[in-house]
Amino acid sequence: MGKIRKTLMAAAIAAGTCMAPVAALQTCAQEMTNANNEVVSQDTSKPVKKGGGFFQIVFGSGIVGALLWMALFGDGVLAIYFCVDSYILVKPEKLMPPKLIDDVQKAMAEGDIVAAMEACQNTPSAMSNILAAAFQHVEEGFDVIQEAVNAASDLEQEKLMQRLTWISVCSNLGPSLGLLGTVQGMILTFDSLAAGGAGDAAALANSIGQALWTTAGGLIVSIPSITAFYSLRNNANRLILRMTAVTMEFLNGLRNVEVATGEEAPVEEV
Repeated sequence: MGKIRKTLMAAAIAAGTCMAPVAALQTCAQEMTNANNEVVSQDTSKPVKKGGGFFQIVFGSGIVGALLWMALFGDGVLAIYFCVDSYILVKPEKLMPPKLIDDVQKAMAEGDIVAAMEACQNTPSAMSNILAAAFQHVEEGFDVIQEAVNAASDLEQEKLMQRLTWISVCSNLGPSLGLLGTVQGMILTFDSLAAGGAGDAAALANSIGQALWTTAGGLIVSIPSITAFYSLRNNANRLILRMTAVTMEFLNGLRNVEVATGEEAPVEEV
């Protein structure tokens, strides 16, 4: 019996704790105080004034709010532009042209390094830059070639990341602009409260709603942008690794090439 009694008491306390904030919110919704600390009863029979749509949301918070919305729209347009630009850039056929791979593979099968370098010059791309860096050090040994390939791969990766970083910038600006708009809207709301507007609960709720809309707009810009950024970044890293592996396969035949130093070079007999 003691355990049952304790369980019932704990349940009653928990129910009271949960229901107390709800009752308090209902009371606050029906009765508010004005500047003279007089209770103002809310007339529930009066129709609630609804907002004027998205136009009212954008221009209802003054010039500063409208400027913040314009900044959010601009940030969204830039995010779309950089996402499309990066999607076109980070493609296998763009970074690794099939014609370049076929020409270099044919030249390397014939042992013609000069023809392979000409193919890289005729088909400029990230792959051709990596291959050209390797061919320029072909007479210095396989270790030097491998270092040149790794350095060229890092350089091409950095170039791609500089383009993709703009998507991350737009995704980070969205929530910041939205939060700034929310803070500005809350400042206006509390200014109206200080001026004695506490009796109009509907207008107060409308002002808070307008303030929160900017945060929602910032998140709408940020979530797709950050998703596109990480997807494109992973795709770019995967293509860089693939280009490095293909380059090393082309140059695998040079692994056992010995480089003659000046002291070991044969001397012509007179």
